[in-house]
Amino acid sequence: MENDGLFDLTGKVAVVTGGGDGIGKGACEILALAGAAVVVSDISFEKARAVADSIIASGGKSAAVACNVLDPDDLTRLIDFTVNTFDTVNILVNNAGIGGGGRENPFNIDRAYVERIYAINVFAPWQLCKLAAPHMQKSGYGSIINITSMSSINNSPAMAIYGSSKAALNHLASNLAFDYGPMGIRINNVGPGATRTHALSTVLTPEIEAKMLAHTPIHRLGEVSDIAGAVLYFASPISAWVSGQTLMVNGGGIQTLD
Repeated sequence: MENDGLFDLTGKVAVVTGGGDGIGKGACEILALAGAAVVVSDISFEKARAVADSIIASGGKSAAVACNVLDPDDLTRLIDFTVNTFDTVNILVNNAGIGGGGRENPFNIDRAYVERIYAINVFAPWQLCKLAAPHMQKSGYGSIINITSMSSINNSPAMAIYGSSKAALNHLASNLAFDYGPMGIRINNVGPGATRTHALSTVLTPEIEAKMLAHTPIHRLGEVSDIAGAVLYFASPISAWVSGQTLMVNGGGIQTLD
């Protein structure tokens, strides 16, 4: 087996939602480093533009788009912009999401909250898959990566809606793999464990971190680069016979907010 090209994304076009910071930003940067042209999508155009400008300054190809994934028209515009700018879509990273952090007291949330979580964490990825798939099929290369969560398999208090939405995303991919496989499109999930992002910093305390590390064989919390590496694996030719899978990137353990 030749090593040349297994992680080479030269000539490929990637779309990343929630790419303005955190895991999304890390995904944008590593895909660009591998040679892909990257469309950085974020609800904040300023954040998206900063990431795109950084990629361009480093010699890569990138463009920024403001996109609210709650707006179906924005999702259509995102894919249209990508095709108009770079001719196709080969890689889609469904990273934008909300919820988690053990804040969901089941008696203090209402249906509107549940619908919003599912709209962002499940419906938006589903619609983007649907919009991007024809372009992937036409180009002859397609890889979809959903960013899910350890919460999709953990059992934790005050996490029922977020956790179940991410579990739905896992199952969505494992089933869509059968629909998209004949089109030449792979779809997989990356499930981050506790990763040092701004979102985690809002709930993390030394005591919580100590509890997490007590059940983590690789005795540290994750870094954005750890998750980005898994995204690159699924985006690249090296994973050409992998689809419908969920890879938990968690230091070999389980981190919960108990």
